[in-house]
Amino acid sequence: MYIKRHIENAIDALFSAFPAVLITGPRQVGKSTLLCNAFKDVKNVTLDDPLQLMSLKQDPIGFFTLHGTPLILDEVQRAPECFSVLKYRIDANRRAGMYLLTGSQKYALMEGVSESLAGRIGIVDMLGLSSREIYGDPFDKPFLPTADYLLHRNTKIGASVSELWKRIHRGSMPELYSGSSVDWEQYYAAYVSTYIERDVKQLGSVGDSLAFTQFMTALASRTGELLNFAALARDIGVDGKTAKRWLSILQASGIIYLLQPFSLNIGKRIVKTPKVYFTDTGLVCYLCRWLTPETLMNGAMAGSVYETFIVSEILKSYYNAGKKPDLYFFRNTDGQEVDLVFYRDGKLFPVEIKKTSSPNPQDVKHFKTLSSFFPSLEIAEGGVICNAEQLLPIGQNIKIIPFNLI
Repeated sequence: MYIKRHIENAIDALFSAFPAVLITGPRQVGKSTLLCNAFKDVKNVTLDDPLQLMSLKQDPIGFFTLHGTPLILDEVQRAPECFSVLKYRIDANRRAGMYLLTGSQKYALMEGVSESLAGRIGIVDMLGLSSREIYGDPFDKPFLPTADYLLHRNTKIGASVSELWKRIHRGSMPELYSGSSVDWEQYYAAYVSTYIERDVKQLGSVGDSLAFTQFMTALASRTGELLNFAALARDIGVDGKTAKRWLSILQASGIIYLLQPFSLNIGKRIVKTPKVYFTDTGLVCYLCRWLTPETLMNGAMAGSVYETFIVSEILKSYYNAGKKPDLYFFRNTDGQEVDLVFYRDGKLFPVEIKKTSSPNPQDVKHFKTLSSFFPSLEIAEGGVICNAEQLLPIGQNIKIIPFNLI
């Protein structure tokens, strides 16, 4: 069963404007399936096929001549040498809609793109299924905690709090919503082992795969927290340089997202360390051994996993619209923190994330701190995303925002 992806519109728009489009994202999030369903009339070649990969590497010009255009080329990071040939072929007969490329190793791909295909290619990031997609909600605007957004968001996903925790626990991988009888634990066990065997070995040498899995687990247990390389390295018995290299591998393949602090490069007492979020909460639950929604909901990591879910849903709302989120967090050295800060047009839109059903004004007390640190910026509308059932005001320009209005 194919679930229609909201990002299809963004891909269509780019394919109508650029000779090539690159779709990047973690493995198993549905990149190949999307192209097979949304571009059924376009020839599709996957470089996971060893014969196709060998053909491309041995005779790249002959390979592209034989297949013609338009062409889907799946897992293109397996043959980075093809980018220079793509540049040649695009420049020889430039037109929109020639090549659709997918890849699961963003930074390795971007090196080839920036060197050979600058100005010739549109790029979109793709994550797993959003709640909007899972529940068949057609709303496709990027989230912002404003009255205008919320007025247009006149429908909401009809998920109860108990259903929400099932959704968080299950994760966002399309295979788990395909109607198949795949077992959740077996799926993620295979995902982790396959990921290490394929992407990790391609991106960088990891001498001890067990230690790398332990590193992922240690990082998953810290999702939603400030990144601490020293603590991570100490927990698994590796040096800081190794921990940084392994983190870059997880970031390159879209497993984690680093949320940067908002600072405007001013010399005030602001934390400069990013926060780390996994992009799939199901993977977090598997690695940290939260084996049921019930144990997760009542467990020590409930708050951090809930926050991770909300952040990933917000990221998807932007990625699926083909946009990059101007999304940050704020924390000063006194520990005053705002979970999310949207920055646009000289304005800051602050958001707190709470798994409670009954937030109160104390939850947004640090919004005022932003004014003292950034006096030249307007502190605009904000809100508390939580498990409340109704959209309500909680202060001037501040709203209680139910999770299903993201």
